[in-house]
Amino acid sequence: MMIRSLPPLSAWSSALIAALIGFGGTIALIVQAMSAMGASVLQTASAVTALCLGIALGGAALSWRYRIPVVLAWSTPGAALLAATAAGTQWAAAVGAFVCAAVLMILLGAIPALGRLAERIPGAIASAMLAGILLPFCLGLFKVAGADPLLVGLILIVFLAARQRLPLYALLLALGTGAALCLLRGDVKALPQGATLGILSPTIPSFQISTIIGIGVPLFLVTLVSQNLPGLLVLRSAGYQPRPGPLLSITGLASLIGAPFGVHGVNLAAITAAICTNPDAHPDKDRRWSVGMLYAACYLLLALFSPILVRFFMALPHSVISALTGLALIPALIGALDGAMARHEDRDPAIVTLLVTASGLTLFGLGAAFWGLVAGFTALGIKAALKR
Repeated sequence: MMIRSLPPLSAWSSALIAALIGFGGTIALIVQAMSAMGASVLQTASAVTALCLGIALGGAALSWRYRIPVVLAWSTPGAALLAATAAGTQWAAAVGAFVCAAVLMILLGAIPALGRLAERIPGAIASAMLAGILLPFCLGLFKVAGADPLLVGLILIVFLAARQRLPLYALLLALGTGAALCLLRGDVKALPQGATLGILSPTIPSFQISTIIGIGVPLFLVTLVSQNLPGLLVLRSAGYQPRPGPLLSITGLASLIGAPFGVHGVNLAAITAAICTNPDAHPDKDRRWSVGMLYAACYLLLALFSPILVRFFMALPHSVISALTGLALIPALIGALDGAMARHEDRDPAIVTLLVTASGLTLFGLGAAFWGLVAGFTALGIKAALKR
């Protein structure tokens, strides 16, 4: 009876593949984002450990409570935002912004009126802001090509070929190819000193208005629009009808608890969730929640060994990290551009938002993501006023 009650092999393999894709595909971006904020090796290792724990414990709790396969992830667009706009930000101030973004997500889930208000955020503006954040990273891939054409050419060929035949594994294969090339050429420096196993190092948050407005609020918005809302759509497409409030509040709570340890955002997954919620993962829809539990167990293992993986990526040349990050964000950029340009009547405000955000504009201590939103909403206001 015990053997019969175990999940099928497909559930184990789906959970493992989803975890490896989610972690391996964008870990280079997480390292780059933390480095941009001046995080030490210890603080970066703590952030990744805490992110993995938040994903594991939050996802397991939601999957068990609601008996549906709730799959969580870290905020990839949020990490891109931090890497693009948080340079020079003190680590304690960044942690304060993480806390505020998490509190906003908790309130959004707990107060229905705020949820209805969030649904009225123009999708074109939010997508354009995200595209503006991602574009410089993707361009960075080809800037690296001038100094290292072999690396960029090889990982790009692997990525494009895999997108045609093995799209789910494209990022992992390209990442592995780039790392293997660096090892063969001897480009990997000695690993920086640090922990080997999971570690948590707390930081007392510092709350600065400019950092909260310039980083915390955009972090909340990109996580909501580009991660949590698509994650809810994936669950609904799989035939589940969860109440959004508890899912948003629990992911926000996981982010809040982990924020002092460096967690910038735990949220619903989309791509990896699709792997765990389809019938190929488990034929029985009512027992498919076990895939969410197995996925959480995989992230517990990743939390245990995450510091050594962080140290490896920090030992790679900066150009390699930039190239791998740019490659990893191409699929997200495609999705953001689709969302920004989907409605013809919103294209002018969307392109203004994208260009201002991508410009890197900083005014009054506030970053380009904030001013991109201001420009986009201003353009929408002008359009609405002239229509009257």
